[in-house]
Amino acid sequence: MRRVRGPVFPLLRHPVPPLSASGRVLVAVLFAIWAFALSVAWSPALADDGEALKAEGPYFAVAGDPSLDALPLKSTKVDVRLAGVIADVTVTQRYTNEGQRPIEARYVFPGSTHAAVHAMQVRLGGRVLHAQIEEKQRARIRHETARREGKTSALLEQERPNVFQMNVANILPGDDVQVELHYTELVVPTEGRYEFVFPTVVGPRYHRSASAGGTSRFPATAHLKEGEASRSAFDLHVHFASPLPVSELRSATHGIEVSGEGTGAAEVELVDAGARNDRDFILTYRLAGERTATGLTLFRGDGSAGAENFFLAVVEPPKAIAPAQINPREYVFVVDISGSMHGQPLATAKALLRNLIGNLRQSDSFNVLLFSGSSQMLSAAPVPATRVNIERAIAVIDQARGGGSTEIVPALKRIAALPKAADVARSVIVVTDGYVTVENEVFALVRRNLGNSNVFAFGIGSSVNRHLIEGIARAGQGEPFIVTKPELAAAQAERLRKMIDSPVLTHLQARFDGLEVYDLEPASLTALPDVLGGRPVVIQGKWRGEPRGQLVLEGRAAQGSHVDVVPVAAPDVQAGALRQLWARSRIQQLSDQEALEGGSGQREAITALGLRYSLLTQYTSFIAVDEIVRTSEAAVPVNQPLPLPQGVSNLAVGGDGGEVGAAVPSTPEPGAWLSLLVVLALVGAALAKRSNW
Repeated sequence: MRRVRGPVFPLLRHPVPPLSASGRVLVAVLFAIWAFALSVAWSPALADDGEALKAEGPYFAVAGDPSLDALPLKSTKVDVRLAGVIADVTVTQRYTNEGQRPIEARYVFPGSTHAAVHAMQVRLGGRVLHAQIEEKQRARIRHETARREGKTSALLEQERPNVFQMNVANILPGDDVQVELHYTELVVPTEGRYEFVFPTVVGPRYHRSASAGGTSRFPATAHLKEGEASRSAFDLHVHFASPLPVSELRSATHGIEVSGEGTGAAEVELVDAGARNDRDFILTYRLAGERTATGLTLFRGDGSAGAENFFLAVVEPPKAIAPAQINPREYVFVVDISGSMHGQPLATAKALLRNLIGNLRQSDSFNVLLFSGSSQMLSAAPVPATRVNIERAIAVIDQARGGGSTEIVPALKRIAALPKAADVARSVIVVTDGYVTVENEVFALVRRNLGNSNVFAFGIGSSVNRHLIEGIARAGQGEPFIVTKPELAAAQAERLRKMIDSPVLTHLQARFDGLEVYDLEPASLTALPDVLGGRPVVIQGKWRGEPRGQLVLEGRAAQGSHVDVVPVAAPDVQAGALRQLWARSRIQQLSDQEALEGGSGQREAITALGLRYSLLTQYTSFIAVDEIVRTSEAAVPVNQPLPLPQGVSNLAVGGDGGEVGAAVPSTPEPGAWLSLLVVLALVGAALAKRSNW
């Protein structure tokens, strides 16, 4: 083998001549551009292990084939019937193909976290197709087969307990297809005030790809740009059928017209014009009389073999009485400052935190963690709630601008690792819009690692991910809060303070005297969670035998022992919804257990419940197929774009378009912008120096 003497690259034998001043400036400029390009492309910031993460999922809608109707969803109509604590809801989605080719409309839409979706039907021309509940994979196969055969088919799947996907295949040119969904849910009062929520839009979810270590799945969703209104009409009507007069009907989110207020048959309609489906519809009201939430409702089955009887107990706790002595408390505020929080959501979070932190007692201690792709802590250890420390924390929060990805799991892991004194009561307050897809991972983390703390979750924004917010609170034995506007922050902060500072009932247990009950939710009545201020106790289950006896609830209040007795009333023939509500509650309990264990260990049990009680679950779907072959031309998929939630900026999506499922670059972290400014400052200094030469 021939040996080579000297350097392999001859050019390196000679020293590189020094750059001129203009050359140095050029190199600096190129470096600045290169650094910024990297920050934009790779800024879905680093997790604790330093791995670059990649956001995917949401994308901006772009103009498509002019021969297709790119906006097949023409309208959504909602009819709500409220009777006591039960809401019966019918949602009608109307799809029309105004193009020249057959289409398959795909629409990702939100639902209530408490909804028990129990029926679906499709109206096509003069025909009505009643959907069947089936195991999820079987339903998909039936839908795909019908699509290939040229039959019109509608498939409804649950992506999350509050996110659904509708696929309607083979909508022919000129077709008008109406899909009706039916669900029921509980509307339980807080401090005597009821709140009915109908979500209208799914916010863009931050999602990590599998190649970057992501474990969650979420359908890639098209979004309109900030300020671009949806052309899909939205209408909502609420009918009350209450034994008590309805009063104080209000909506802070939409303009409404109320008739019959002060009676049990009040009605509510939307009146505001324009785009109204970019934020949750929220209706609050009261029922006349005292302790209206306390009651025990029974439903008797039809008497056939295998028929079941169900009950629902809602017991309002006594009013909170502040204890004479309040133990020292520690508060940890975990605040989302990611791209989707930019603008109004972050302004709302800041207003909330000024109220919460600004009113701490001097005996309290606190800490603040701000997170997006990475996280920063106010202090290595909790600091006393002195005026100086409070002002310092508020100043740090005020400087946050919002940008980057939403790495909530590493942030919560950091909180879980914080040492805690045994004699201090710690409360963790998580503030976020919840636009992530790792809900189960978060729930398991909270349940396993934050058991020595009360965890409260504040959902910020007009269309928050209530599944995440409510799940965090449930896992942490806390309470969920929703703050839609900055001006509502003070009231919610005050509600949390009352709840934490004024224990209502502890060592709570319940029993049924004279009524044989089984299959209870919660399963154990002898170790119920502590009752926080203004939050009723809800118990569901089945009963057999004769309807007699009483429900007894016992606990310790601040002033001593407390006993609530609720007599058993005659069964209500109108309470058939208790069947679906019980099954929905049992499915939620099994889903929580599955999230804690990991995997799909409760698949069989959840599937059986879904099939038996005709409920949409993560393992069951509704499928309706028209057996008439209507076309031989392959249907083209069309994704229905969603408006960005009110107050959410383009930074929540971060891309200018893309195909379904394509990865979209995230927005740069605030630190990346700072790095660019530093480099540009150096460039400017070099240019100034050169001008003086």
